Amino acid sequence: MKAKQKTTKPRRFEGFSQAEKSAMQSRVQEMKLDRVDEEAAALAKIRELKEPDRSMAKRLHVLIKAVDPGISAKTYYGMPAYAKDGKTLCWYKPAQKFKQRYATLEFGDAAKLDQGTMWPVSYALTTLTAADESAVKALVKKAAG
Repeated sequence: MKAKQKTTKPRRFEGFSQAEKSAMQSRVQEMKLDRVDEEAAALAKIRELKEPDRSMAKRLHVLIKAVDPGISAKTYYGMPAYAKDGKTLCWYKPAQKFKQRYATLEFGDAAKLDQGTMWPVSYALTTLTAADESAVKALVKKAAG
């Protein structure tokens, strides 16, 4: 007598989280904005944040914009971001967006942070001390080239 083979249902892919879906929808809308609207959209995203993310995003905005007049604010997947010559250099990922315990300042591949064969591109932020602000300015200056 032949043994019955048990069939198993293939696991269903649950897909993207609601936060991931929202980020992708934001990106589609961002791609439709012109440069003037991008700055307004970035400032609106910062205003929407809850504390302490809002205060940190406001401070980062001031610091980053002061580094280089060629850096413009925009949004990137619904997060405040900064670009130079149309290329995204960095963005602020608030802790609340993906329910993380800390926010991050992240740099994209347009950032000129290359150092050897491995270098950091994401920095955890819990507060911004004077030393942290100096470090952010130096990173953004280097990233902008």
